[in-house]
Amino acid sequence: MSFVDRFFPRKLTAITLSLLSLGVFDIKKVYSAESIFFVYSPFIANLRVESLEQFALDGTVNQNLGFYLNLARVDEEQTAIFREALTTPIIVDHTLISRILNTNEGERLLNYFGSVINVRGGRNGRYVLRGALVKASMEKDGLSLLNVIRHMSVDIQLNIRQVLQYVRQVNLVIDGSEFFATEIANLASIEAKSSGNIDFNQLPDIRQRGSKAVTNTTLNLFDQKRNRRFYVELYQPQQLTPNTPVIIFSHGLSSRPEDFASIASHLASYGYVVAMPQHIGSDIKQTEDFLAGFSRQIFILEEFIDRPLDVTFLLDELTRLNSSQFGGNLNLNNVGVGGHSFGGYTALAVAGAKIDFENLEHGCNLAFGNLNNALLLQCRALNLPRKDYNFRDERVKAVFTVNAVNATIFGEQGLNNVTIPTFVAAGSYDPATPFVFEQARTFPHINSSDTYFQLQEGQAHVDFSQLDAGITDLVNTVGNLTLPAPYLLENYTNSMALAFFQTHLQNDENYRVYLQSAYGEHLSEGQEFKTHIITDKSAPILDEKFAEFIQNNYQLIFGTRLLRN
Repeated sequence: MSFVDRFFPRKLTAITLSLLSLGVFDIKKVYSAESIFFVYSPFIANLRVESLEQFALDGTVNQNLGFYLNLARVDEEQTAIFREALTTPIIVDHTLISRILNTNEGERLLNYFGSVINVRGGRNGRYVLRGALVKASMEKDGLSLLNVIRHMSVDIQLNIRQVLQYVRQVNLVIDGSEFFATEIANLASIEAKSSGNIDFNQLPDIRQRGSKAVTNTTLNLFDQKRNRRFYVELYQPQQLTPNTPVIIFSHGLSSRPEDFASIASHLASYGYVVAMPQHIGSDIKQTEDFLAGFSRQIFILEEFIDRPLDVTFLLDELTRLNSSQFGGNLNLNNVGVGGHSFGGYTALAVAGAKIDFENLEHGCNLAFGNLNNALLLQCRALNLPRKDYNFRDERVKAVFTVNAVNATIFGEQGLNNVTIPTFVAAGSYDPATPFVFEQARTFPHINSSDTYFQLQEGQAHVDFSQLDAGITDLVNTVGNLTLPAPYLLENYTNSMALAFFQTHLQNDENYRVYLQSAYGEHLSEGQEFKTHIITDKSAPILDEKFAEFIQNNYQLIFGTRLLRN
């Protein structure tokens, strides 16, 4: 039985629900509704709130509630789960939840749920829902589903047709993710068989640190033109040599350079200088300012512009400082860029990817798109001035992305401008940038003959072992959820980053042998959570499978039937 068969549907759903809960709720009596109306035209029926309250209090299922439970064919176990879901509280700061729900991202989520939870007559219920969430969060026993229902200021109606549509869409996401995880594993297996027998045990183990001692220093920079002050974490070999290669690594949203010390120190131990800039409008400090009420947004809109400009400015500054601080040893005409999540967007932007506003507007208007959490970030870019943004920095010769945000903001046309070697890493458990929507979907659109895709089973966008206790506790409530050890995922990422940059920055052909599916199989030996690597050879097949997937599910994705000739 494969990994997908054993783990994928149940655990992808579980972790997605956990992270959605984090995103909406846990960033830490007037007139109320008496009934919930269920509309499935022409049928309309109502469920009284008092029926739910009695059920929550002592488990009594009266005739009113029983009608719906029988209609849904809910068994005894499911009834108990429903009761628990009604009453299980989440302790949140009501001020904070109000701030979150008033951000652009919060508005998008409210609009999504409000299309199902309507005001009587069929209007979107987002404002009623926002008020109920804030009021319910003020309850001393915490925010629960029942408290939210109690605080609805008017009677609401559930659009059953829309609910069923969303259920079908969620199932399509799960089925599609399972299908493409299996497809990538199969393509990797086919590529591995065609590569011949390679005994990787006889080759250097690039998961291990290199022989060079590493130092870590901090560089403080100020871009006067943009009035932008930020720091840079530098990891470098203790002894520099002529033509030392340089890599810039861009952190993700609500993150910081220090979070990527593992990959930076690994590369530095093999002779690289790794510079990791702080992106001041989308880092952990910006998130802290938002949580403290000093900012109204989780990230600043202009970060779509400033992030790639930070990379270019950093390269300019390293060029200026090369003689005085680095003995003139840095090779700044042949640079690599890496990035995680929003940093993946940054890396692709300096590699030549262009924002495609038409594609972005189309994707952000699709109801199906609401199931892609990465759009909460990407759709903010619709508020940018509509220009032909070109962030390409010709000094950048190769890019390595992990969980990159990219699909809708760049689209096929935007990514076609990337012509340099590109490595795309993705996680099968990632709810923030789902690989089926983001990385696997766009991998075939990169216009380079040197492209690589790595799927890491169980990788969930972030390292849960480093999260604060409250988030960790919430994740732990998901039953039977097993995640891979952080060191395993670091081995998968660090080894491939080294092989990629050694091959495509240093032109060291001794490392090309690691950039293939067979090495993924070697890395995965004896592991419950495996990694699968494919190259540009498999890109056309993957693209074909996506086209077929979209055609078969066109109406569910786009809301209209596909017109056939």
